[in-house]
Formats: sequence, C-alpha cells, structure tokens
Amino acid sequence: MRARYNKKGQQGNKKGEKMLGAKSASRKYVREPGYRQLDDEQYAGFTDNDIPMEPTIRAFNRRPTGFEHLGALEAEFIEDLHNGDAETKTDLHLFVQSLSKCLGATKFGLSFEFQDLGFKPPKSAKPILSDVSGAINAGSLWGVMGASGAGKSTFVNVLMGKTAHTGGITKVNGVAGKISKYKKIIGCVPQDDIVLPELTVRENILHSARIRLPSNWTDSEIQNHVDILISCLKLAHVQDSLVGSTGAPVISGGQRKRVSIGMELAAAPMALFLDEPTSGLDATAAASIMATLKALSRLGMTIVTIIHQPRQEIFESLDSLVLLGAGRMIYCAPQADMQPHFESLGFQFPDHTNPADVMGDIIAGEGRHYKANGDATVQGLIDHWATRQKDPGSLNKHASTISVAGMKSLSTTVRQRGAPWYKQIWFCYQRSLLQQYRMKSSFFFELGVGALAGFLIGLAELNAKGQNFRGIFNDPYEMLSSSIDYASVPQMSLLVGLSIGLTASAPGVKIFGEEKLVYWREAAAGHNRFAYYMGKVLSTIPRMVLANFHFTTMFILLATPVIGWFPAFAANLLYFYCIYGLASCISMITRREDGPLLAVMMSLIVGVLNGMSPTLKKVRSWHIVWIWRASPGTWLAEAYFTENIAPLASIYRIEFARDALGYLLNKFSHDLLMLLVIGTALRIFAFLGLRFMWRAKQR
Repeated sequence: MRARYNKKGQQGNKKGEKMLGAKSASRKYVREPGYRQLDDEQYAGFTDNDIPMEPTIRAFNRRPTGFEHLGALEAEFIEDLHNGDAETKTDLHLFVQSLSKCLGATKFGLSFEFQDLGFKPPKSAKPILSDVSGAINAGSLWGVMGASGAGKSTFVNVLMGKTAHTGGITKVNGVAGKISKYKKIIGCVPQDDIVLPELTVRENILHSARIRLPSNWTDSEIQNHVDILISCLKLAHVQDSLVGSTGAPVISGGQRKRVSIGMELAAAPMALFLDEPTSGLDATAAASIMATLKALSRLGMTIVTIIHQPRQEIFESLDSLVLLGAGRMIYCAPQADMQPHFESLGFQFPDHTNPADVMGDIIAGEGRHYKANGDATVQGLIDHWATRQKDPGSLNKHASTISVAGMKSLSTTVRQRGAPWYKQIWFCYQRSLLQQYRMKSSFFFELGVGALAGFLIGLAELNAKGQNFRGIFNDPYEMLSSSIDYASVPQMSLLVGLSIGLTASAPGVKIFGEEKLVYWREAAAGHNRFAYYMGKVLSTIPRMVLANFHFTTMFILLATPVIGWFPAFAANLLYFYCIYGLASCISMITRREDGPLLAVMMSLIVGVLNGMSPTLKKVRSWHIVWIWRASPGTWLAEAYFTENIAPLASIYRIEFARDALGYLLNKFSHDLLMLLVIGTALRIFAFLGLRFMWRAKQR
C-alpha cells in the first residue's frame, strides 16, 4: 500500500508490509552470522571514479506537476532504507551485502568511455553511428534518448559489444578493450520481456542466479540472495505465480518487467543496460520501475537505459543523459544541465511544460518552434557539441582509472562467475523437465498420437497374422515353394518409420525451436551454450521413451510380427532419437511457424528412403547408395529385416531375399549403432547451427 506524504515529501503515515506470502514462508532468509546494519558512514565510504557516493539517498527536487506517483515510490525506497520498517530495511541492506560478497569489493559499478565510436553496416552507404565520444560514470542512472532512427539502440549495442564497431575505442574502468569480455558482470534487459511463461516468478530468477553467480556459492547462499532480490523488487506476493505469456498473462505487465530485470540483477551485475524498460507500462508501473532503478544506482550500480518520451518525473530522476541525433552525439552530461545547455543556444522552454518533451522536439528536428532566429537544426546541435568536445576545459572529466591490482581483481571476478558446465547442464535439464511437466497437455497429446499411430499400423498388419515373409524353401523342398513375398517386412518398417516421424517431428521442433529468444539472451549473458543444448537433449529422453512405449506396445499387440517386443522397442526408440535430432536441426534454421510443417515433410522423406522401393540393390547400381545409408529409415528397415527374417533361416533360403533387396543380414546391433550415430550427428549439426548461426544475437 502506497504511503501518504505531506507537501514536504516526508512520510506522513506508513504501515509495515509483509513481503513474503505463506507459500514462501519456508524460504525466508535469515541474517548471516556476524551481520550488522549498514549505516550512513559505511555508504559514505563507497567510491567510484574518485567520486564519493551520496551518503544518503535523497528525494529528487522537481517542480510541482500534479503527478506524485514517482515521488511517492522513490520516497518509499528512501524511507525503506533509512526510516522504514525493519524487515524491508533489512532487504535493501542485505542486498548491498550480497552484492559486496559477490563482487569481492565495495565498488559495485563499472565506468565506460568511448571515443569516436562508429558503426557502418556492410551494405550501407553511410554509417548509422559516427564520431560518438563520451563517458558514463559508475554508480549513476543514465538515459539514452533521441528520435526514431537516431541510433540509440545501435549505440548501446556497439558499446556493449553486441555489434562490432567499425571505428573508435571503448574502455571499461579506463582500460581499452572489448566490453563483451565483461558480459558476465554486465546485465542486459531487452525491450521485450524474454522470460519462460511455464515457470514461476521465482523459478525464472532462481535459474539465472544459479547459472551466473560465482561458482563457489552454495545453494543456500543462492536461495538467500534470490529471496532478498525478490523482496527488494516487491515480487514476494507473486513469486509462486506463473509468469505466463504476453497473450495469456498471469501477472501484470509491470511485474513481468520486474521479473525480466530481476533475472539480470540475480547475477549481481556491476552495470545494467535496459532497452525502454517503461515501454507498454502504465504511468504507475513505469514510475515504480524507474524508482527501483534509481535506488539501485544509489547503491553504486551503473545503469544505462534507453528511454522514449518519459514523463517529467521519470525524466528528472535520471542523473545524466546521452542525446543522439542522426547517429551523432548531441549531448552527454548531467540531466540537470540539459535545459541550461539548450537555453544557451537560444532555445526557449515554455513554462509549465515537460522539459523532456521540449528537448525531444528539439533533437527530433522540430527546434524552430522554440527558437525563432538562428540555427535550430539537428546538425547545428551536433556541430556545437563536437566543437565543445574539442575544448578540454568544458568536458566532463570523470573518466575512471583503475590500478593494475584493481584490473586483476576485476578479471578474477569475471573468471569466477558462472556455475561449472556440468552443473549448468543439470540446471537446464531440470528446467526443461519442469517446462514439459507444466505443458502436460502437449505431452499427453504426444503419447496419445503415439498410441494411436501404433494402433493404426497394427490394424494395417492385422490380416497378415504375423506372416510377413514367404521365400524359397531349403533343400530338398524348393519345388514346394509358392509365390515369394520379400517386400512385406520393408513395407512394415516403412509404415513404422512414417508413423514415428509423424508422432515425433512436431514435438521435437516445439522443444528446441520455440526458445531462440531465451537462448540468445542467455548466451549473451555468458551461459554455457553446450550446457543449454545438452539440458534440452537429455530432457527429451523420458518423453521419447514413454511415447515409444505406447507406440510399440500397440503395434506389437495387433501386428504380432516375428520381431520381439524388446528388439522392436530398441529399434523404434533409436528412430525416435533420430527424428528428434532431425527436428532440432530444422528448428535451428527455420522460423518458428514454419518448423513443424518442414519437420514433418523431412521425416516423411527419410522414412521413404528405407531401401524398399527402389531397393538398395538398385540404388547401388546407380552409385548413390550413400544417400539411402545416410537416412535412418534404411537402418530401421534393415534392423526389422534381420529380426523378422533371420529366425526363418531353418525354413527359407533367406540369402535369396538378402541378395534381391540389398539389405545385410545378422547386423542388428550394427543397425542400432548406426541409428544412434545418425541421431547424435544430427544433434551435433543442430548444436553447431545453434552456436554459429545468429552470432550477433549471442554477443
């Protein structure tokens, strides 16, 4: 419940609020041994770039506007930290302690410098970004603003190393190099809330913490850190609620945005970049998000946010601004100096207007409305700032320097981040299983389709009564032989292969292909890509086993072939394995909506290439038998051929059937091994596609 404040901004009436619900009571964190309250003197000791942090978090000075939401929410954070109830006060203090423990130092923020930064796409005639220089100080809240097409997102992506710049120098804490190597300690919140809808609020945040926090942290320490963070983000009352999708939301848009931010804060980053964190939110939710970011910046974290048309309260909560126009720098300095800067150029800010709106019009090329005479163009603003930058006395000289020992400590912090790859496999495996459990309807549908496919194929073979082969009798009974039937077993294996393909191809695409955005976000944050993929692969094994059990059982009961249940189960399971691998390859190279259809088509193709018609003997004469041998359908047919024909060797001359069709006999183990090899090779190709396709999105 929002507290009430008097005209001076002081809290008039405030009630304590329980942060943890009944469901989370068992997970309440406790003070660690030796814990003590952090007082203002301790905060005064936090410094970055030789600039002492504010000893207290002060309310922001702003003109009365009639909108007091942001002020109340900011004051709530302030009062929580200093005069609020003990429980919430402990949340913020413990979060500071947790950050300090994670970073191994009291410097929570990173500073960034960029000189003559530029970016020109390979096929573009002109650069999107050029000659952009400035510095972003640690422990502050920065806003990146500009008109559409001004280069805001490009600037942030180039600065973070997500897009390779074509000119200029970037520095972290005064040391030149690629910022992308620090991605384990830099958080990035995309504009779209990329979260897993099947997981709860807490599960989404906890997974990020387990993957990205230092490897020497125990699970209890991670759980404690997540509990603190959830309380600080005011998500405790919905922490056990599913996130839901944007089409079918379970929690509100503001809470969903907080979850997205919490997934990055769970990793205890030293800097946080956000792409329009208030986009699509109502005024209250937007103000709440910005109040949270402001409080985090006052704890020492460097926060850079792309923001579009902010309300006055939100605009004035920013510490500094980066203003861009036509891919060039217009302004890079404190927010409080923005209006005087433009007024010095002859622009007039009307009374009772939002300075952010006026500024937005000016940098969008509509400056003539606020400047009757003289140059009011965007190019004029760019030229003026470029001239000012050449004057050493007018530049903001807060560039960070760092000692050799400090740089080594920072490198050590980066190396220690992240769970070992084998633990990441386990975490990703658990998460994927949980997703499948939450999507029970899809799982049961696959089991039902498998059972129905087995039932239908069994009905198709019912009239044969298990007699799927007639050959030439052994000596001396050749003359008693009737018409031969060599094709029934390959036909049966064809039906089995097609049925498994139809059953497994679409679910295989769904498991691997619907989370590219999640994978790209996690890869860009430093997750182990191999661990992510292996977790997904291992989680499909129980699904394949159960679907194959229903299919094989129904098929064997009705068709009663010579092949036994266990050999058929093994061969069919490995064919499921191959189809899932094929589906994963398809999912990596196609759009989400096209994947299922293309996977079904490819499963039909590999099923038809089973050596029945044309026979393997025929394609050998064409010298393209390798195409058929590359198909798992051929190895499945050969395995069925061996298990259905070999037991009849005492009656028929089965070598005649072997020579007529081109299959090899008595190679059942070899056939199963080749199915395993093909399925594994398909997964390797899929992983290579996952790893090396769309590389820019994984930076």
